[in-house]
Amino acid sequence: MTSEHPAPIAATDTWHTVMAAAGHRCQCTGQCGQRHARTQGRCDHTHGGYAGGHTTRLLAAPADPAQLALPTHHLATLPAEALTAWCPACHDTARARAVRAARQATADRFADDSPALF
Repeated sequence: MTSEHPAPIAATDTWHTVMAAAGHRCQCTGQCGQRHARTQGRCDHTHGGYAGGHTTRLLAAPADPAQLALPTHHLATLPAEALTAWCPACHDTARARAVRAARQATADRFADDSPALF
């Protein structure tokens, strides 16, 4: 990676491992809600590339979209094998979907007909 497209300032070994495995390309295959049909089902954003008039900076985040809803201090403990490369657009949308799904699951769990305590 050139200095023109730097890596993050922390956890660089983990980030480099994830990016090398991903070929420095976002690994979203639709978890964000987009089919990425024009690019054979995988997001085409690359680290240092341009998207929407901005330079793309890929990040390493959980490969399992459900884990995107975990608190940050839990995410920081995941090993590189549990991470994948995400562009900000796919990550943010997939994370929002995961958070909504987790909230809905919690609401469904407490929506039974049992009487409320308060």
